[in-house]
Amino acid sequence: MSDIDNLKIFEERLNNLQENSWASAQFQQANWQILTQTRELILGFQTRELQFSHANPLNKFGKKCFSQTDEDGITLEIVRRLDIANGVYAEFGVGDGMENNTLILASLGWKGFWVGGEDLAFNYGAAKKFRYTKDWITLENIASHAKNGLLMLEENEIDVVSLDLDGNDLYFVEELLSKKINPKLFIVEYNAKFIPPSKFQIEYNPLHQWAGDDYFGAALVNFVELFEKHDYDLICCNSHTGSNAFFIRKKYRHLFADVPKNINDIYVGPRYHLHNSFGHRKSSKVIETIINQ
Repeated sequence: MSDIDNLKIFEERLNNLQENSWASAQFQQANWQILTQTRELILGFQTRELQFSHANPLNKFGKKCFSQTDEDGITLEIVRRLDIANGVYAEFGVGDGMENNTLILASLGWKGFWVGGEDLAFNYGAAKKFRYTKDWITLENIASHAKNGLLMLEENEIDVVSLDLDGNDLYFVEELLSKKINPKLFIVEYNAKFIPPSKFQIEYNPLHQWAGDDYFGAALVNFVELFEKHDYDLICCNSHTGSNAFFIRKKYRHLFADVPKNINDIYVGPRYHLHNSFGHRKSSKVIETIINQ
């Protein structure tokens, strides 16, 4: 057999190998898509089961619009009960602005301001009811940012504060409350790994950056004890992920008579195995439309 014949045989075998590899890759990709879709279906079913079987009736209102998971629906039900029509929101730690807890309030026409360390992913130059300050948040500046935000909006009081900074959150909340920043609703991220009555809080570090591990924030009990000192009650933890806790001023507790008072009936454990996808992909044009309206 000549070298040319050998070369043709080699080329033919190489082509067959490539075709088989391509078919195998397509097969693996199809299987991966099926597994991903199955996972989403199972996770969705488990999430709804937990949401509607939870002892706290507020969890049943959970829905996602702009929040990480179900926080938006809980927030809307709380502000509905508080009877806030055109309120003021503030959020500390918003990432690039594409997913957070107060965009849903902006969509209702509320005024508000954000403070965070990143550039926003959308243009907000035409906004009349929104202000953004890019800055690294510390104990020394968070209260002044809150007061400056109110000045820029020409308002005197914040109705809803959301805070998610992946670390020093408890210290920041304490600083705001001590400076008489007393919103009707406070939304904070808690470290759900610590089951009540366990306590935990990281040491304050102005340069702290979350490493993606379990060293962040504070246990739910720590937050409850702090808020109690300032006349706030815990009324909900979001059931989808067990990451955000909702506190209201005690003067409004009668509006939530159906909510359990025992922390163990409100606590939700960590469920950080989040959905890989939710609806259509996010567009910055949606946020621009809301913020600049």
